[in-house]
Amino acid sequence: MNAPESPSDPVVVGVISAPHGVRGTVRVKPTGEGRHLREGLSPVLRGEPRRILASRRTPKGFLVDFEGFGDRDAVEALRGEELTLDRSELDPPPEGEVYVADLPGLEVLDADSGERLGRIAETFETAAHEVLVVRGESASELYLPFTLEHVPEVDLLAGRILARPPEPDEG
Repeated sequence: MNAPESPSDPVVVGVISAPHGVRGTVRVKPTGEGRHLREGLSPVLRGEPRRILASRRTPKGFLVDFEGFGDRDAVEALRGEELTLDRSELDPPPEGEVYVADLPGLEVLDADSGERLGRIAETFETAAHEVLVVRGESASELYLPFTLEHVPEVDLLAGRILARPPEPDEG
């Protein structure tokens, strides 16, 4: 048996949410638009690369068939498991876009005043858009919608974003 493989620079491309049907298909919630949940790619699942045999988009995510799983019992225990790829395996993002996974750690500056607001500590997805959790020195948190209106500029090379936080009554 081979030792488990782990990407050296892992990026989560999806999370298995539930089995689907009786033939080993799983429902996967993508991180982002799901372009890395396609046939032929082999994301790491539980420490082992698993080739995607088939993938179809649905309104609730993707239905994915992995090599080595042939029935519902085999995939039942996979709920909540992350699918990762090494960053080198990712398609480059389209022009003007970034991977959300690249945002934590970036410095956040107010787009109007230039004042330092903190750093992106984490992100989470809502039905409408991603939200950036910005933590300042005083341990205060700012929840910043990751929209063009509120984040007009992302500069990965400079390690910063410009932000226009929502007004308190926009909440």
